[in-house]
Amino acid sequence: MSEKKYNSKNFHRYTFCIFKQVGLSEIQNQKPNYKSKSGSSYFFTETGVYRLSNHWGRAANCKWRLQPSGNSGTERTKLGFAKWEQFHPDNDTEKLYVIEVDFENDSVIFNHKSNESKSPAAILRTASETTKRIKQIRNLLDNHSWTQYYPQKDRETLKKEVITKLIQTEKSLQEIKAEVN
Repeated sequence: MSEKKYNSKNFHRYTFCIFKQVGLSEIQNQKPNYKSKSGSSYFFTETGVYRLSNHWGRAANCKWRLQPSGNSGTERTKLGFAKWEQFHPDNDTEKLYVIEVDFENDSVIFNHKSNESKSPAAILRTASETTKRIKQIRNLLDNHSWTQYYPQKDRETLKKEVITKLIQTEKSLQEIKAEVN
């Protein structure tokens, strides 16, 4: 089955996409093709869409993330661009998402299975399963008190081991913690 083709008529219905932040000069002197009720402006091109918005993440029934440029500034409203082929279907029932962790920066994100993943061993999950695991991982990354119950292990090694198992297995956090003891 080939993946659905997205365009200006259907990209805003149940999709996942990672927009790349670009400079405002990209849309200079252009009028938006569409303005949403929430204040976002959309500029359509043959190859993709520019979105000027002060909110990213959940947008109506979509999951749209903004990948910041190295020079993202402090302005709340940012411009992102995505090619039509960078949009992927989203729903609540299919296992579409993988979890990716950056241990150096203690951050976690989810990615669509159609994007190239940085975690090739990660298993696919539904949106709700992914959200639940991400909450657990963020808690493990932010709160180190749980590591005191494992004095035989280095804190960072232990953290990485537990989180990696959360990403690569269906085991519960309790099962994983019991295994590493």
